Parts: sequence; structure tokens; C-alpha cells
Amino acid sequence: MARAESGRVEPVPGESVAVIEGDDERALCVADYHAGLEAGLGRQGVELPSQSRERREHLLSLLDTTGVDRVVFLGDLAHAIGGARGAERDELTTLFAALDGRASVTVVKGNHDGEIDSLADDVGIEIDVTPTDGTTFGDVGLSHGHTWPSQEVLECEVVCIGHEHPTVRLEDDVGGSRAERAWLRGRLAPEPFRDHHDEELAIDGELVVFPAFNDLSGGTWVNVPGQEFLAPFLPDGLAEGEAYLLDGTRLGTYRDV
Repeated sequence: MARAESGRVEPVPGESVAVIEGDDERALCVADYHAGLEAGLGRQGVELPSQSRERREHLLSLLDTTGVDRVVFLGDLAHAIGGARGAERDELTTLFAALDGRASVTVVKGNHDGEIDSLADDVGIEIDVTPTDGTTFGDVGLSHGHTWPSQEVLECEVVCIGHEHPTVRLEDDVGGSRAERAWLRGRLAPEPFRDHHDEELAIDGELVVFPAFNDLSGGTWVNVPGQEFLAPFLPDGLAEGEAYLLDGTRLGTYRDV
């Protein structure tokens, strides 16, 4: 993969992750890992075998192929909102141990990450955990998307969020359909953010909505009428948003797919 330009976000072809470039390091950005999701589904009566090893090995292989310095989890690294325990805790501690010494770790705090700080302390691994309104990485703003991003995040050249798990429904010529994870990219529409912060923000960037890394986590069907977005600033905060498949196929305006 070509080196990303400063302040830009370059999706890894065929994957749900992107390489972002800061002032002095490159990072692999991963949204909605949802460690322990299978255990959470099991508590709801849905039995699935754990894919924790496959998730971890997939992530580690991406670190190897991209040669980044840091991994940024763009919120919802964890799955159980009330705090990791059992299989989820085991998955997270094993993941942290595998990353220790291999890449620096930043967790942009999402709505499922309430106790991620204390878990990192318990296992004795240094992890940067951001506030819920996000942080910046060079000219890239990072926020999970379940709350309104900070002014500093919004005034970046590119703003990245997760939380939404965007998915498109594609139909074939004989009436069949399938769901595909997708990227959403478009101009940041300043009006809803200015109204929320009640000030004139210098917003003139791009919004990138990441697909979920965990393909079992479901998502928002962005091209199905009647589907509501999860982020409080969507869809109004995304102007002229276009959808892209993981392989880079441009689908056009997401509403018209």
C-alpha cells in the first residue's frame, strides 16, 4: 500500500480498516472490534463459536502488512457495556498482550468501552484512552460517533467515526439481495455541529464513517428507507455522502444505491 498523505485516510483494499497518518507516525484505524461479541450473543440465547483468535490474528496480520507504528481502535473495542468479564475479558487481555511491544495502542472511547481504562491498568499495559468526544491524530479527527465530536475534532481536515456499522443492501437481477459492509464518505455539513456547540466552528473537512471490523455485529442499512442512523449528527452532518464497498467499488450516493 502507498504511504498515506498527511491528514488523509487510506482504506486498506478489501478490508474494513484504514491507514491514517499523524505528524510523526502512521496508524491502523479499526472501528467496532467488539471483543467478546459471541459471549454477549450467548447471554441472549444465540450460540456462536468464539472467533476471538481469528479476529486477533487478522488484526495482527494487518499490522504486519501495513507496517504502522500504532493501532487506533475507533470505539467499541469491547462489547459488554457494563464492563468486560469472562470470555470478553480473556479476549481483550490476550489481544493487549499480543500488541504489547508490537504497536502503540489508542482506544477512542465508545459507548461499549466504559471500563476499558481499568482493564488496561489491571493487565499492566500502557494504552491511551481518549475522552468520549474524541481526539486528533495529526490533521485527522477521531471520534466513535455515539456522542457529538469536540470542536477540535470537527475542525480537522478529515473526521473519522465508527458506531454506525454502515451496511448496504444490494439486489441482483433475479430479485435476490445481500448485505455488504460499506464505507461512507462525504463533506462535513457544518450546520448541525454549529447548532449543537452554539458557535461558529471552522468546519471544512470530510467525514469518513468506518465499517465495523467485526462482521458479526450487524449494522445500519443506509440505503433502506425507514432505517434510522445511530449517531446523533447523522444523516444531517454528512453532505453528499457516497458509499464504497470494502474492495473500493464506488456505489454513488448511499441513499440511491
